[in-house]
Amino acid sequence: MRFLSCLIACSVALLSGWSAYAEPFKIRLSYIVPVSNWASILFVKPELATHMGKSYTYEAVHFQNTSVLLQGLAAGEVEIANLGFTTLPLAIVNAGMKDIRLIADELQDGVPGYYSDEYMVLKDSPIKTVEDLKGKILADGGIGSGLDIPLRAMLAKHGLQDKRDKTTIIESPIPTLGPQLLEKKVDLVALPRPFTADPKLREATRTLFTQGDAMGVTQLAMWVARAPVIEKNRAAMVDFMEDAIRAERWYLDPAHHDEAVKIAVEATKIPAPVWESWLFKKDGQNGDYYRAPDGKPDVAGIQASMEIQKQNGLLREVPDLKNYLDLSLVEEASKRLK
Repeated sequence: MRFLSCLIACSVALLSGWSAYAEPFKIRLSYIVPVSNWASILFVKPELATHMGKSYTYEAVHFQNTSVLLQGLAAGEVEIANLGFTTLPLAIVNAGMKDIRLIADELQDGVPGYYSDEYMVLKDSPIKTVEDLKGKILADGGIGSGLDIPLRAMLAKHGLQDKRDKTTIIESPIPTLGPQLLEKKVDLVALPRPFTADPKLREATRTLFTQGDAMGVTQLAMWVARAPVIEKNRAAMVDFMEDAIRAERWYLDPAHHDEAVKIAVEATKIPAPVWESWLFKKDGQNGDYYRAPDGKPDVAGIQASMEIQKQNGLLREVPDLKNYLDLSLVEEASKRLK
């Protein structure tokens, strides 16, 4: 009888192990902007993903904007979503996702030595200071977006406010902003990478201020997941995070710059000259955003940015971020790679 019990126990264990291998946890990671968001290029080199196909499978899922992404996260259409410093509090406060957890960094703006989004005017524009924006038309990607909040914060620092001071902020798709400025339909535009690397735009414009000037360091993108998903699949998610950090470090290695540019061109069909001078480089405003090599987000910066949103009337309450953190996945993954 004891032998039979042991045999059954061993059989169950083997079958369980086989089942776990046969049906690895499916991880769907969102992206909005190719290349800037890791998901689109993360595992182009599959040899860097040593656990993929074993403990987890991977799929990059594209969303048009963060509003649709929040709906997708709520509906369980992705396991990991890339939110920004403006959308994380909306998920918690407006959408009521109290089980959301911040798990990793994606990219940060305004870190010294790295790139920061630009608020640009034409070279021959009479606008020389922020005060000169009074009565002007300013354009960004959308109210409450990661480009919009810093613009409003900078205006407030200089005593200006949308509409009140005949200063008008309009929203438009980001790819259309540069052409609108060149055609003199607006007086200032807010632009991120890679759009600010357009040679034609750079030749005709100058930067009035940066996002870093307005708000300091901001978490432009971060990875979040729902607590039940993490709890049920912790081991597989740590494996995924290990592979993700390994892949990110490969991209950030200067030795791989040329190959990374080729991958960016393939992913976006944007010609190589737009990427070559700055992609994944630390070169101030001539380089790229900061991406934490240990995968850890700037928690203090996110908390501070939410306070600024509330001050500008775009957030009714500020959640305490420590209640929505789970950095244990990225911490364990980083330890494996040391």
